[in-house]
Amino acid sequence: MDKLFDKKILLIICGGISAYKSLELIRALKKRGTKVKTILTRRAKEFVTPLSVTSLSQEKVYDDLFSVEDETEMDHISLSRWSDVILVAPITANTISKLSVGSSNDLATTVILASDKDIFLAPAMNVRMWEHPSTKENLNKLKNFGYKVIGPEIGDMACGEFGEGKMTEPDEIIKEIEKYFNNKINDKKFKALVTAGPTYEYIDPVRFITNKSSGKQGFEIAKSLSKKGFETTLISGPSNLRVDKDINLIKVETANQMFKATQNNLPVDVAIFSAAVADFKIKEEKERKIKKEEYINLSLEKNIDILNYVSNHNSLRPKLVIGFAAETHDLKKNAQNKLIEKNCDWIVANDVSNTSIGFNSDFNEVLIFYKDKKINNEKLSYKKKSEISDEIVNKVISHLN
Repeated sequence: MDKLFDKKILLIICGGISAYKSLELIRALKKRGTKVKTILTRRAKEFVTPLSVTSLSQEKVYDDLFSVEDETEMDHISLSRWSDVILVAPITANTISKLSVGSSNDLATTVILASDKDIFLAPAMNVRMWEHPSTKENLNKLKNFGYKVIGPEIGDMACGEFGEGKMTEPDEIIKEIEKYFNNKINDKKFKALVTAGPTYEYIDPVRFITNKSSGKQGFEIAKSLSKKGFETTLISGPSNLRVDKDINLIKVETANQMFKATQNNLPVDVAIFSAAVADFKIKEEKERKIKKEEYINLSLEKNIDILNYVSNHNSLRPKLVIGFAAETHDLKKNAQNKLIEKNCDWIVANDVSNTSIGFNSDFNEVLIFYKDKKINNEKLSYKKKSEISDEIVNKVISHLN
């Protein structure tokens, strides 16, 4: 079946000469069996008419922030929830600027800001506008927010100039949307488990041993898995981070609690262990707070190795087991050793001695080590942890498929 069949795309058309291409875009999408709803900005109606859009989409065209005809339903909420993805084609420099500062003064920008779906932008503007530093800066901000940008292309402009800024052709835009759905698992047939954050190993009721971890990378991986259609369980040590309601979040404190929660949520298809689990725990936790005057002699014992347990389990081992290695030196050597010792399929390693990545940072840079691939390791260069997560999850999907 066509990957675009029965998919729901909200198309937002902004003002600009390239708006005429949106009509061909609608026609091509409808041929693929896609459901298309459309928002026309006030300027867009100077280039294409609501009647022409309606005749192609066979749907009502939206243009006002609050529709008198649908006063019982707030369009900016219902439209953002209805769609599988939002596509803005063309998007102008003006709308890019508004989105970069969170402005929402019309239906189009309000829907975008209210949406929890992936948003694609297909820019179109004069070459000088495209090359202006403010446009580049605004677009970089949107990319960091998670927007996906298609184009623009190099070519002849309607104004007579030549250069970059021409809207990508409808067929190419559709290919990008199709690629997105190819990488998305829609039927929830795969289950994923992610561990994240630190663990607390209590000395007494107020003191504990822990590992340095914010949980940010693990939370982003869980979000990426869920967005791609996995039925996702996230087992997290102490953290104030939040996740989407579709993710089954289980909060724990100790390594033993994390181990039991992991056992209780097997089997799964993929397990990703990004948590910084404390290697040791106190043999005898004190029931009362230890006072300063008291002599302390801590006796430690090893915690169970959750990653090692799962990756070597005969009956409950997931199809894909991925471990994390936070290293301060000899990253490649230590990661490869861990890959073999733990019997993982992949190890994702990063150098936490670099303070710009890793712990508490929103950015990361990792090497992925593979057990059964000709390519021994693959680098994901410095970028936001959300982008690192998307790349990892896309590789997971390719592997499972």
